[in-house]
Amino acid sequence: MVVYISPYRMARVLSFTDPWADAKNTGFQLTQALIAFGQGEFLGAGLGNGIQKLFYLPEAHTDFLFSVLGEELGLIGVMLTIGLFAVLITRAFRIGELAEKCGHKFSGLVAYGLAIWFGFQSFVNMGVNMGMLPTKGLTLPLMSYGGGSMIVMCCAVALLFRINYELIEHGKNHVKKEVRL
Repeated sequence: MVVYISPYRMARVLSFTDPWADAKNTGFQLTQALIAFGQGEFLGAGLGNGIQKLFYLPEAHTDFLFSVLGEELGLIGVMLTIGLFAVLITRAFRIGELAEKCGHKFSGLVAYGLAIWFGFQSFVNMGVNMGMLPTKGLTLPLMSYGGGSMIVMCCAVALLFRINYELIEHGKNHVKKEVRL
């Protein structure tokens, strides 16, 4: 409601639809991010050789790290990053499914929730960097700089590791009981 009432807020939210219309003001971050992706081309400029992070792209180490990645590693690096997030999310869903099958319903729901969290936050950050979504300020999980975000994401991964560990221990104990019988 507040965005709808204030014209300047509405302009900021809708600036992602045409960032080039006001490239020096409301569309500045997105235009710089798109320039970074364009300069990266297929193979990228090489690690550390990107120029957009040098005072052109504000907060390049947090919200717009994915575009810096696109500039330095190119399309190959972007696809590899998306693939690694897909593997992480798929594995978290698999851990949740195995936990439910072993009778650990709460652990399964936690794993599902973490998978959705990682997936949604990654999608939003990547979507913002590529101009598909309005700027939100969400970090890229496990990659963007930000003490609070990094600590929370590492704790979430630790929860997944613990759930997986419990499943492995449950499996070992279950096999030992069957061998004794």
